[in-house]
Amino acid sequence: MTQHAETNTAGALAPSSGLRGLVADWSSDVQAFQVPWGKAMMWIFLLSDTFIFGSFLTGYMTVRMSTTVPWPNPSEVFALTIGGTEIPLILIAIMTFILISSSGTMAMAVNFAYRRDRVKTTALMLATAAFGATFVGMQAFEWTKLIIEGVRPWGNPMGAAQFGSCFFMITGFHGLHVTVGVIYLSIVALRVLRGRYERTGNYHIVEIAGLYWHFVDLVWVFIFALFYLW
Repeated sequence: MTQHAETNTAGALAPSSGLRGLVADWSSDVQAFQVPWGKAMMWIFLLSDTFIFGSFLTGYMTVRMSTTVPWPNPSEVFALTIGGTEIPLILIAIMTFILISSSGTMAMAVNFAYRRDRVKTTALMLATAAFGATFVGMQAFEWTKLIIEGVRPWGNPMGAAQFGSCFFMITGFHGLHVTVGVIYLSIVALRVLRGRYERTGNYHIVEIAGLYWHFVDLVWVFIFALFYLW
């Protein structure tokens, strides 16, 4: 008869092996497959989100390749005039740089979290959230510019009518994820600063927040490549 759990040298219950051990781990609502429950659920959520973004991008590529009306040139549509010179994709390049930089600050935040350095962890997480808020602000500027130029979800004076619906749907859905991430990181950062996780030693919540943020950054790389560069 296999025991439900084995006792380690510290007297704590270690995960059991076999089917009964798997059932015990899941029913305890703590961890499964040697992975903390929260991290496992975040991976499942990100997997489902991957299918959604994948469907959006696949639909976009299908529409773009099948339309008979010329597709607007992204280098012209997303260009900004600075000092009398039109610079293509300058705003998108800055947005991409900001979001990629935020992945670096988030990775450092996770590192300092496991070192139990509350101040540096909080500062780096808030810096990451600030990068995200800046990205959303620049995206709002981008939306405003195109709306003023007449781009709508149901029409587009620059070419194919589907351009507007694809643009607002894909970038809007990603922008929503970034906004939620900014709020999520800010809440976790304040809890770290107040020592909430110091009492429980549950600092893997910072890593879970980092998984979400890195996913958002990775999705933007695909959007940048397929929507703005293609």
